[in-house]
Amino acid sequence: MTAATPAPAESFVAKMTDGVEILVRRFNIGKGPCLAITHGNGFAIDGYRCFWEPLLERFELALFDMRNHGRNRPTGADGHDYLQLARDVGSLQAAIKSRLSPGQKLVGVFHSFAARSAMKHATEMAGIWDALLLFDPPNVPPRTHRLYEAMRGFELKLVDWACKRPDTFTSADEMVKNYRESRGSSRWVPQAVEDMGRAVVRRDESSGNWVLTCQRELEASIYLAALTIHLWPHASKYRCPFKLIGADPDLPGNVPTGVANQALAQENGYVYESIPGTGHLLQIERPEECRQAMLSFLRELHITS
Repeated sequence: MTAATPAPAESFVAKMTDGVEILVRRFNIGKGPCLAITHGNGFAIDGYRCFWEPLLERFELALFDMRNHGRNRPTGADGHDYLQLARDVGSLQAAIKSRLSPGQKLVGVFHSFAARSAMKHATEMAGIWDALLLFDPPNVPPRTHRLYEAMRGFELKLVDWACKRPDTFTSADEMVKNYRESRGSSRWVPQAVEDMGRAVVRRDESSGNWVLTCQRELEASIYLAALTIHLWPHASKYRCPFKLIGADPDLPGNVPTGVANQALAQENGYVYESIPGTGHLLQIERPEECRQAMLSFLRELHITS
């Protein structure tokens, strides 16, 4: 990998249904199918470089941060909810597709809360992709399900953690140091620690400090919303081919998303694969294995060789 995030061939701003603008960066324009890739709650797509950069060898990439994240201008709480996030997925899909060559395939690659947003878009708004990859969405089952309390407890712990996390730093290096010393990021590849630490903070010109690009209270609101979105759809609700790729459900002491996604897949007829030895940030823990899980599905669909 290169020492820094590569420069895009084109950048453009996509306008959401409520007027919010989201930056999209295109790489390798016209080189194979296009992968539209984004990130999880509180993170940024530049922090996933160890996952997506090797894909430049065979794909066009359209990278974007979800609203109130990464390179986007903060817009606050208005529209920071799953209904609008699902609409954002549709707006971004349409904006990217309008720039592709005739017949060029468009594949959505989503992680965590973005994957939940893409699921809602696909199953409730008839969102159609040539293929859809869902990396460990934090799926909360119905209240009567045996795994509901485990996922509820997980999300509530994240709410508490997000509200209390530091949100002001003297430099981006301080955020990198926090990740390097955190048990939660101990499985990340070293490059992801550096990339993510710099991707999730921005310089606040008024104070001169560095602050989280996603305000911690907005991050917490998404964790809490996971408990009321009521999204546990059957595979038949999707109108496009999709694959669910989850954290390791058998890893001792792992977060419950791995087990929840295994249950969702088994109960509702999903194409599914788990990545051994990974937690919720699987794409930056074992990026090569995650790429192969995605590529095998795209080969089956004859989207790539």
